[in-house]
Order: sequence, then structure tokens, then C-alpha cells
Amino acid sequence: MLDEIDRVLLDQLARDGRMTNQALAEAAGIAPSTCLGRVRSLVERGVIRGFHADIDPAALGRDLEAMIAVRLHAEARGALAAFGAQVAELPEVENVYFIAGADDYLIHVATGSSGELRGFVLDNLSAHPAVASTETILIFEHVRPGGRPDLS
Repeated sequence: MLDEIDRVLLDQLARDGRMTNQALAEAAGIAPSTCLGRVRSLVERGVIRGFHADIDPAALGRDLEAMIAVRLHAEARGALAAFGAQVAELPEVENVYFIAGADDYLIHVATGSSGELRGFVLDNLSAHPAVASTETILIFEHVRPGGRPDLS
């Protein structure tokens, strides 16, 4: 269970994962030693799944982003987890979402061009024996929580 202090810590870290322990403790109104222990506990309990850098794909020359809806063949339903894990390892893939509804997965990719995107879909998805269909949706803009647009 999370208490109010845990929620403050999580909110602050979600806004700035590089916030110092001292600043985080001040925001939560607790001692730095208490703050450090609470954050460690949140990590150990799996509430905080990790810390990472949010890198703009455009800075790496991959400024064309898309979401690709993927539906697997009915007989491939037993391979759902394996398919998701396999796709997540591809270098173009930013995120993989296992979803409810008509499709099975929503895959966020970033490529350097429409030709690379086409190649990704054809080589890695359409050619995959478990894949029944795909639908590619281009991303024009990503608005992050807090209203800061990512215009990559």
C-alpha cells in the first residue's frame, strides 16, 4: 500500500527522475535519510520499475515515429508473450503494449524514414508467421504529461 508521502515521492520522481535526494526529501517534508529508505523500499517492492534516460529518437536520426497495431492469428495465441518479447528486442522499437480489443499489440517504433518504417513492417511483422494483420499509424506530435510537447 502507498501512503501520501509515497505518492509525493512518486509524483516528484515521475516529473524529474534526476531529482536529488535532498530536494526530494524537501518536497515530501521528510528527512533525507527517511526519503532514501522510502525510495529504496519503492524500488524493492517493484513500485518503481527503474530509472532511465528519455532519449529523443530524432537525436539519433530516427525522427519518423509510428504506432503499429498488430493482430496475431488465432492459432498463434499461445505465443503472445514470446512474440512481444521478440519484437521488444528490435532496435527500432521504443515500446510494446499488449492490449485488449481487436488487436493484440500496439508497438511504438522510431525509424529514419518512411522506407525504413516500411521495411520494418514488412520484414519484422508482415513476414512473421504469427502475424495476421498490421495497421500503421504515424505520430505527428507527442504531448507529454505536464503539457510539454515533444515535436520530434
